[in-house]
Amino acid sequence: MTAWTADLIPDQTGRVAVVTGATSGLGLVTATELARHGAHVVLAVRRTAAGEEVARRIGGDVEVRALDLASLDSVRTFAAELVRDHPRVDLLVNNAGVVLLGPRRTSADGFEMQLATNTLGHFALTGLLLDALTAGRGARVVHLSSITHKTAHLDLDDLQHERDYRAAAAYGRSKLATTVLGLELDRRLRAAGSPVLSVLAHPGMTRTNLTPRAWEHRRRVGRLISSVGLIATQRVEQGALPQLHAATASGVRGGQFFGPAGLWETRGRVTEARLSREAADPALGRRLWAAAEELTGVRYLGARAEV
Repeated sequence: MTAWTADLIPDQTGRVAVVTGATSGLGLVTATELARHGAHVVLAVRRTAAGEEVARRIGGDVEVRALDLASLDSVRTFAAELVRDHPRVDLLVNNAGVVLLGPRRTSADGFEMQLATNTLGHFALTGLLLDALTAGRGARVVHLSSITHKTAHLDLDDLQHERDYRAAAAYGRSKLATTVLGLELDRRLRAAGSPVLSVLAHPGMTRTNLTPRAWEHRRRVGRLISSVGLIATQRVEQGALPQLHAATASGVRGGQFFGPAGLWETRGRVTEARLSREAADPALGRRLWAAAEELTGVRYLGARAEV
């Protein structure tokens, strides 16, 4: 794959794009570039005041809507109001995420917070917007994975990490779960003959505000770790390129996974990245999909044929 930059994004005029977690980091860069190339961008954010400030900075055709992915009530309200005003959605970038390296926390629905925000909220949102995406033009759903998915392992008997909670492992598992569900969505869309594409990306090691926030509970040690991270990571503008490529590049196929090409996929130009064996397991995909439907109460695309 040749070097790909944000300047190669095709014209997005007339497209409706929803970006979750768009007030900072990867989401901010993604929303900014989509708006710069003509899309109507919906900033789906937890804090609307911050969203309005970002919208003023971005300019272009941008609107702000409240969305707390850790609350299924908020997800349902957001989806219902969005579809009322935008019955056609062309792009959904499931970007928002949290890294919580302190004690175990739970969401409004009682789910482990990283799984709730990074995985289950986006699973529900995608299902609730699927009809609008199906009505879209060349519609895509982009799921933000992580290189941490490669060393993670899912325990479907303890998805909520109630027996053995280790924060860093819980984060990796939430990103593995996101990856598994993104690939399973691709299988189900293809089985249903849907025109919607499900595509995945990861940013490698990128300088965002997630790491400093994750280590806030460690105070002085946390500040040291954050400082080291500034040296070891790439700029957020570079880290956002894989998901922008997944969202907009021509020739992208459902189920593709993009990430950085250099130094064990931690940095560099965009390339097709490698999935872990567990992430690509169709049997695990079916089982996790059923679990996600049960937990969220959002069911879509039915059962699919064995592959």
